Parts: sequence; structure tokens; C-alpha cells
Amino acid sequence: MNTAAAVVVYGATGHTGRFIVAELRRRGFTPVLSGRDAARLEVLAAEWGDVAVRAAAVDDASALDRALAGATAVINCAGPFAVTGGPVVEAALRAGIPYVDVAAEIEANVAMFADHAQAARSSGTPVVPAMAFYGGLGDLLVTAAMGEWTAADAVDVAYGLSSWRPTAGTRAAGRVSHERRAGRRVRFADGALRYHDDKVTERDWLFPDPLGRRAMISEFTMADVVTVPSHLDVPEVRTHMTVEAAGDLAGADTPAPEAVDATGRSDQTFVVDVLVRAGSVERRATARGQDIYAVTAPLAVEAVERILDGRTLTTGVASAGAMFDAADFLRALAPYVSVELPDRPAAGLRTAG
Repeated sequence: MNTAAAVVVYGATGHTGRFIVAELRRRGFTPVLSGRDAARLEVLAAEWGDVAVRAAAVDDASALDRALAGATAVINCAGPFAVTGGPVVEAALRAGIPYVDVAAEIEANVAMFADHAQAARSSGTPVVPAMAFYGGLGDLLVTAAMGEWTAADAVDVAYGLSSWRPTAGTRAAGRVSHERRAGRRVRFADGALRYHDDKVTERDWLFPDPLGRRAMISEFTMADVVTVPSHLDVPEVRTHMTVEAAGDLAGADTPAPEAVDATGRSDQTFVVDVLVRAGSVERRATARGQDIYAVTAPLAVEAVERILDGRTLTTGVASAGAMFDAADFLRALAPYVSVELPDRPAAGLRTAG
């Protein structure tokens, strides 16, 4: 694989986009900065000193084609993905290059599978949506935990965030999703996405030590409800969020992330705890790390690296767990993420409290 080949980062000036550009450079790729704001792209390029800029608006197909010309892949970091996802993946398919995005918008994730699967499969082009902390990491953990299982009764993904300081992009995407749902909530139950007006409820979740028992917003639904059932036979997928983090996200005055180290990471820590149930047997997989936005960079760039050197299991539109060897991918995330997987394929694991 020629890691010096160009990878376009659409939305490079955003909070997550900057982490992705840095990770591409660290691995020896040649990032190309793209997005809608030419002036901001030039400012960012001046910071790096040796990167190309190709500005393109999402409603200008010719400009997108020029932005992707000669590239080996594109990573879309520009939300709301309800606006950018379709045009950028279509440009990638025209160029015949892999497309990866970091979308956590459930409706945009659904649309990626529904609207572009046939074209991507016909052209043999890998397309991986939600290759991020939400959607991608959980899907990899669930897939690795299931192992040789072909089906399970239920999946729970518990997000133990110490805090959540949302970026401007997160807030914008949240507003779009809220409007598209007319304020309703969503769950994946009985094998389908279902919208509802049920009241928010809480439950306790027993995380592995040292986090321990935490109060959670039950069914705080994230992109895992799209990625996991896209390739695994699981009729119930539920995601849950620590009460404190959910409150941070809801707070209008919660500040954006602040860097505490040279890499730009915030002091936020996370534990993602997955529990898969099949009959009387349960399996658990857990990931720990720092900064949900920063960790999206190694997830997305590792995906591109594996696609370009042929370490894939399928083509077309596929989630992380379907596209890659999940356990091997998770191990490759060290030192960004510490992962605990079941020791034995048939081991029964402790339950949530």
C-alpha cells in the first residue's frame, strides 16, 4: 500500500476533521483539505504548511469531482450528514474511490444504506458510514463479542462518558435529527427502527471496574441501532448514556471541548460497554479511552488504511463490523483504545445491574 497517496478530508476544518488530518499525516498519508469554506481551509493549510486545498460546496457536483480527482479515498467529516452524505458519497462513486464518514445521525446512516447500496455494490466500491465513536466502535465491539454466533436476542451498548462537551457540529447535527423526527425519539425493536413519544427513563448499569454502577438514560439512541442490525441478526439493539453526559449535551451553555494535551484531546474519558445476549448466555466487550472526538480519527483512518491494502471482508455499503475483522481492528487501535474481549467464544459473562 502506498500511504503517501492522497486522502481527501471533506470537512477538514471541523473539530473532528482536524484530528483526522493529523492522524493521516502521522501514518504517512497525504491529506487533501476540502470543504465548503475556502478561507478557513487556507488558514488550516497554513498551519500545516504542506497540504493541498480543494474547496467544494456540496451542491456543486463538478467541484466535488475536482476535489476528489486523483485521490485514493475520501473521509467525510462535514455535518450535518443529512446534507453532505449523499453528494460526497455520490462523488466518491463517480471517482471509483472508497468513502468513509463519521456520521452519528441515525437518519443519515439509514439513508446511506438505503440509497447507495446498489451503486456501491455494482461498482465494487467500499462505503463505510458511521466509522466513528458512535456507530463504528460499538459495532466492532458487538461483532467481536458475538464471535461465531450468527444471531443474538438483544444487544445493549452502554456509554460511560465522564462528560460531553459537544462541538458546534454535534449541535447542528442534533438539531437536524430532531427536526427530521418531529421531536420524537427512536429505538430499534422487533427488528425495525420505531419512532415513539415515550418518556425518558433511567436505569443503572454495572460497568466493569473501576467505573462501577452508574445511572444511565435508558435508550439514549445512537447510530449503533443502524450499524449493528445492518449485518447481524439481532432484533433488539439498545444504547444508553450516563446521566451526566446526557445533561451536558442538553445544556445550552455547555462549552465546547478544550484541549488538555499537545494532541488537542480534551480531558473527557469514556468506557463503551457492550452486552450481547443469546438465550441464557451473555458476552461482554469493553473499550476505554480519552476524548470521543479524537478517537474517531484512528477509527476512520484505520478503516481507510485497511480498505486500501485489501484487508476487507466485503464491498459496497457496509458497517465497520461487516467490512473488517472486528477483533483484529480493535486490537489495532492501541494505544488510543484499550479493549477487553471475551476470552473464550462460549464464555458466559456477568450481567448488567
